[in-house]
Amino acid sequence: MKKTLTTLAAVAAIAVAGIAADASAKEWGKGSKIKIATEGAYAPWNFTDSAGKLVGFEVDLAADLCKRMEVECEVIQQAWEGIIPALQAGKYDVIMAGMSITEKRMEVISFSRAYAATPGVFVVTKGNKSAGFKTGVDALTLEDVDAAEKTALDAIVKEFKGKTVGVQISTTHENFLREYLGKDVTIKTYDTQENLDLDLQAGRVDAALASASYWVPLLASDKGKDMVMVGPGMTGGPFGNGVGAGIRKEDKALNDMFTKAINASIADGTIKKLAVQWFGFDASAK
Repeated sequence: MKKTLTTLAAVAAIAVAGIAADASAKEWGKGSKIKIATEGAYAPWNFTDSAGKLVGFEVDLAADLCKRMEVECEVIQQAWEGIIPALQAGKYDVIMAGMSITEKRMEVISFSRAYAATPGVFVVTKGNKSAGFKTGVDALTLEDVDAAEKTALDAIVKEFKGKTVGVQISTTHENFLREYLGKDVTIKTYDTQENLDLDLQAGRVDAALASASYWVPLLASDKGKDMVMVGPGMTGGPFGNGVGAGIRKEDKALNDMFTKAINASIADGTIKKLAVQWFGFDASAK
């Protein structure tokens, strides 16, 4: 019940904020000052270094895009939960925070074209009974699921049935768990991915679900040395259509500017270079 009331309150807040935003829509072009929000707690997409400075793939990408658009940008940190209502309320102009483009989110905001696309993957500790879990497919697309993919989905449900799976709250990964495993597993949500990682390592959850672009560099580091990815990489359906910049619907000119800059950054290989640098593989959208 509390979850329902919280959701309704959030929707109401979004609606009211949307009205306020409509009344104060800005004009965008060269020389504009743009405030970009990022979570700052989802390495290597966006996080803070030892000096408290915001760094990561999206921080570098934002700098590249802003240079191409010939605008002045400020990147600020914003907690993930409530990040869309704060955009609607005018606290900032753009979200670049590993946010997947989904139909539900597009009901309240718009997105630039995707700049990155990576699958969702389960991770367990190496001592977990599921550490060797595999299915008959390496990649599972939740659009027009074929027989092999249906078998893989069934295997995932069977493998984690009765277990506790951790996930960051209000993400496409949580959406997947609730849609496909909600009746079979205990879902434990976290405010940040970092807190989820700590509970996974401590054995307070049996498995965790997040993006491969998050897991790959983590598992290659000392922090992730006792973890392993299991099962297939999953895309489509509740995982959305890639990661893009979230922008208020009324700011179409700003959206067009970002999309044009992203196209150019993909075309000349900049996003690929940044992805390889931060993720260890090419996660650029195609």
